[in-house]
Amino acid sequence: MHPAFSVIFFTVGSGTGYGLLFLIAILGVVGLLPVDPLFGLIAIGGGLGFVTLGLLSSTYHLGHRERALGALSQWRTSWLSREGVISAITYGPALLLLYVWYYRGGNAVTFPLWAVSTAILSALTVYCTAMIYRSLATIHQWHNKWTVPVYLIMGLAGGAVTLLAVLRVFQIKSDTIPYCVSGVVVLAWIIKIIYWRFIDTTQHQSTPESATGLGHLGKVSKLEGPHTEDNYLLTEMGFRVARKHAGKLRRYAQTIGFAVPIILTQSSVGTAGTTAATLSVIAALSFLLGAIIERWLFFAEAKHTVTLYYGADRV
Repeated sequence: MHPAFSVIFFTVGSGTGYGLLFLIAILGVVGLLPVDPLFGLIAIGGGLGFVTLGLLSSTYHLGHRERALGALSQWRTSWLSREGVISAITYGPALLLLYVWYYRGGNAVTFPLWAVSTAILSALTVYCTAMIYRSLATIHQWHNKWTVPVYLIMGLAGGAVTLLAVLRVFQIKSDTIPYCVSGVVVLAWIIKIIYWRFIDTTQHQSTPESATGLGHLGKVSKLEGPHTEDNYLLTEMGFRVARKHAGKLRRYAQTIGFAVPIILTQSSVGTAGTTAATLSVIAALSFLLGAIIERWLFFAEAKHTVTLYYGADRV
């Protein structure tokens, strides 16, 4: 599939934002985060900022942006519509959580209600985003059991490294959170490797024979291309990335997105002040850059079954 940057930024940005909101809500309600007004404003506001920028960027991939609101009415049958509806609802408890965090503190009676609601809706939104791709049976690289876990864990890891950076900037020390952050990034790395191995070793069940319905006559091969130039289907759904380039980009994603953040996060343990903040901020930026590469590959390596009609042997 053709990797549009607007969709890449949307999935990475919104995933990180929801991961950050999820962690702030959960850790805040159990008392592992300081209910400091300025910290809440920056942390929760930052999460909402990531989400908003991500959602806005997604509209640039729409052919008719004026129809975006109309798409929300299809929530009964469309994962895209469900994602839009839940993402809009999430603003309610998230803003209320920000309000009570800033003005009332953790002692507010409604604090747990808004925190838990924010966490649940954030997780549901990322799940719906993943299901937009997981539900497409025509694309084997998306229609598999690893797509949803990848989206959920990448969002959580992005939120974790961002939260640690905010904590370090506020000079809030914690002996356990850096290790937890590293653990989440390691888990994301492992799940992503499993996903890559899965798409490398399995294929879609469709073949040129089954797609054309001519399998009973023997092996089907293309005699002549249907077009002299690429059409819309080939441009959008027949995008191909060379195996050697994909392998190189995978190594970049693993190094920049996983290895470097883990090393920097662990290096920040035992440090304080500007040093700890600098290491954590660089770790967060490195993860986000690696996540952009990882998400570009997620789209670029996807093969639509329509390419079987244009000479592809398997997808």
